[in-house]
Amino acid sequence: MPGRLPTQSDFPSKITLSITPPPSSQQPTNVLVLLHGLGDTNAPFTKLGQQLSLPETACIAVRAPEPLPFDLGGFHWGDDLVFDQSTGDMDVDTGFKTSTRIVLESIIREGLIGKCGYRSREIMIFGFAQGAMVGLQVAAELEEYELGGVVSIGGVLSLSLPLKALEKKSRTPVLVCKGSRDSAVSDSAVAKLKDAFEFVEIKEWKKTGDGMPSSREEMLPIMQFFARRLRSNQGVPTGSVELT
Repeated sequence: MPGRLPTQSDFPSKITLSITPPPSSQQPTNVLVLLHGLGDTNAPFTKLGQQLSLPETACIAVRAPEPLPFDLGGFHWGDDLVFDQSTGDMDVDTGFKTSTRIVLESIIREGLIGKCGYRSREIMIFGFAQGAMVGLQVAAELEEYELGGVVSIGGVLSLSLPLKALEKKSRTPVLVCKGSRDSAVSDSAVAKLKDAFEFVEIKEWKKTGDGMPSSREEMLPIMQFFARRLRSNQGVPTGSVELT
């Protein structure tokens, strides 16, 4: 039986998220979990899921659990909030135990797999910056399952990732998109990703920094990745068995 469209009641009420059904009343064969960056909310990623309009795919945009201080607005995924004393910038990597538990346990294991009937292979994650770090950690710690894939925009593995998550390489394929200059995705970060995942694809954009894709050219590798990994039941005869 294919998974059903998730509802708010499938997840703990303390988690703020939005659910976008597949286009044209299609069967939700896949689920894409969208994780925003530091200082943002799930609202822009709700809109992103609507704009992507991926066939047979429901989108769930999740808001990070912790609000920023000083009425700055927006939320963050870290276990702590640390400011760089020299620049005043917030440290992106402060550990993600709480956020990983929310996405891995409450959303994926208990909600999507346990209540909605999805297989892990039918679940993908798209994350930006700090949200991408959470998505990568979730995939690395999901030892017994292979996700459909993780798209990381400028996100790397946290330095606090449990060592046990690196003992056995995850079979979840990963696409990492990064800027050609001033990127958080360093050579050492790529090496750590390849230690944790069997399949890692790096796409370098010709721009400074790791901002969200802003052109058709930048979106193309992401859409190609989705096309390879999203499953489809349209046009498949009833009772057919998919060969993997």
